[in-house]
Amino acid sequence: MREAVMPSREEAPALVPPRGGVTWRINGDSRLFAASGYALLLQVAHPTVGAGVSEHSNFREDPWGRLLRTLDYTTTMVYGGPDLAWEMGHSVREMHKRIKGTRPDGRAYHALEPRAYAWVHATLAEAMVSGHRRFCSPQLSAIEIERFWAEWLRLGRLVGVREGDLPESWAGQCDYFERMVHEELEDTPAARDVLEALASPAAPPVPLLPKGIWRLARVPAARASAIATIGLMPAVLRQRLGLGWSRLQEGQLRALGAASRTARPVMPPALRSFGPSYLRWRGRSIGRGSDASGLAVSVSNR
Repeated sequence: MREAVMPSREEAPALVPPRGGVTWRINGDSRLFAASGYALLLQVAHPTVGAGVSEHSNFREDPWGRLLRTLDYTTTMVYGGPDLAWEMGHSVREMHKRIKGTRPDGRAYHALEPRAYAWVHATLAEAMVSGHRRFCSPQLSAIEIERFWAEWLRLGRLVGVREGDLPESWAGQCDYFERMVHEELEDTPAARDVLEALASPAAPPVPLLPKGIWRLARVPAARASAIATIGLMPAVLRQRLGLGWSRLQEGQLRALGAASRTARPVMPPALRSFGPSYLRWRGRSIGRGSDASGLAVSVSNR
């Protein structure tokens, strides 16, 4: 892949989402955590992405690390300002250069294959929109979704997702998503690892979390996470992964969604818009991380 696909630093201000815009609002709602497993499963069900995760990451030993690195990436790109977003984009692109190998079907793969690389960017948008519809309020209008997608496409250029790699409209994205689910996604070993992690989650890396509290919370947390992840999946993908889905589970998903949507009035402001707070919390870790080497994270006041 030629680095010409990467924009210049001078272009970054026009590519990051505007402060207070649709992406800024959607990405900052902490209730979207419920859709994080869905996004990851969509990604690793792609044979190239799944092979890269299986061979070049420690997801099985550290599933929370994968989630945190994804959050580090999305929050820096959205809330960190143009300079940090540009640096993060180049760091992510550079990291993916070395992710290559052979898939289980014998085909060589590289993480920078345009179709696979763009798919990861698209899954994050799909999970945000679907997760917002199910778990957040107020609901997004069709115009807001189109604005979000346009902002997300521009943001993708900062990591090398080229113009034309993804559809320009949300309607086109929905058609593209359906084609990918039906024609590309598979029951990969990495998808199995994600499902196993959902069924038996490790304790989250929350400072001072007592072990006894996690033992009590682990089972209901696992059930809620599994219901959210599997319930958001297209039926054809559930079937391909051998996952059942009953009326009882559908009822549980609806109840979970209703409870989440009605929780907004009692949510602390930091949970309604957690992006800037997250960057302050994770700033040192992002600066040390391989995905954002050398970054000194601060929240932009654009």
